[in-house]
Amino acid sequence: MIQGGMHYVGFAELAAAVSNAGGLGVITGLTQKTPEQLAREIARCRDMTDRPFGVNLTFLPTVSSPDYPGYIRAIIEGGVKAVETAGNNPQQWLPLLKEHGVKVIHKCTSVRHALKAEAIGCDAVSVDGFECGGHPGEDDVPNFILLPRAAETLKIPFVASGGMADGRSLVAALALGAEGMNMGTRFIATQEAPVHEHVKQAIVAASELDTRLVMRPLRNTERVLTNAAVERLLAKERQLGASLKFEDIIDEVAGVYPRIMQTGDMDAGAWSCGMVAGLIHDIPTVKALIDRIMAEAEALITQRLAGLVR
Repeated sequence: MIQGGMHYVGFAELAAAVSNAGGLGVITGLTQKTPEQLAREIARCRDMTDRPFGVNLTFLPTVSSPDYPGYIRAIIEGGVKAVETAGNNPQQWLPLLKEHGVKVIHKCTSVRHALKAEAIGCDAVSVDGFECGGHPGEDDVPNFILLPRAAETLKIPFVASGGMADGRSLVAALALGAEGMNMGTRFIATQEAPVHEHVKQAIVAASELDTRLVMRPLRNTERVLTNAAVERLLAKERQLGASLKFEDIIDEVAGVYPRIMQTGDMDAGAWSCGMVAGLIHDIPTVKALIDRIMAEAEALITQRLAGLVR
């Protein structure tokens, strides 16, 4: 069970709690503004857990790129042995990571991208279905189809991401060919997640009908929880149609995460959230959540499913 990288959520507190409970916690690299800050966050996490944890590094298609060599140096020098990559192709960084024994799990929203990740030498992939929060790609294939397609095609291991919340999710992911699951939104609604209580309550209150897809006209689709800013953004998309530019919606999407996640201003802008919110009804500790998932999965496999083949 892996905790996905989430902007302004994946701090040391959450990553350590997940790893201590038997999962793989993940620090979100680009939430840290500089490689030096990431190095400090890795050290903070190391103080909180003696278990393995990873770092998420998203490769952005921007003109002024983050200091990726610096971030990778911080990961290697911090002794981190697992990196979740996302966004653009990570190929140019793989030799350095592999040289230092770092396993790379690349997040993919399609079978063709997963095959490319396998071809360039990624150790595993996280297969992200259309249900997921954040960026689901542009193919709109849900996990009931995407996961078995990945299982038919890939030779490297993969985990299921998008729509994962409980023991049922884990057993289904295993049945469809995955080696485990990656959870994002479900881990936000935990006691250790270092985000404002308003964010956690919003997820618990939401149903599976309360997410929206924004930035589709820009082919940069993001699944977010609806709020006043999101509905305003969607109105602009409808009004401007094919002439929409990123600058038209910048107020609703740029730099809003600190205001939402840290100060609880729930209408500040668009923030990633999966349809899985409809399956989230409480805010447990991370350990209680993972223990419950494992107990549910074991009961499903040994009782309900075993009973069907006796």
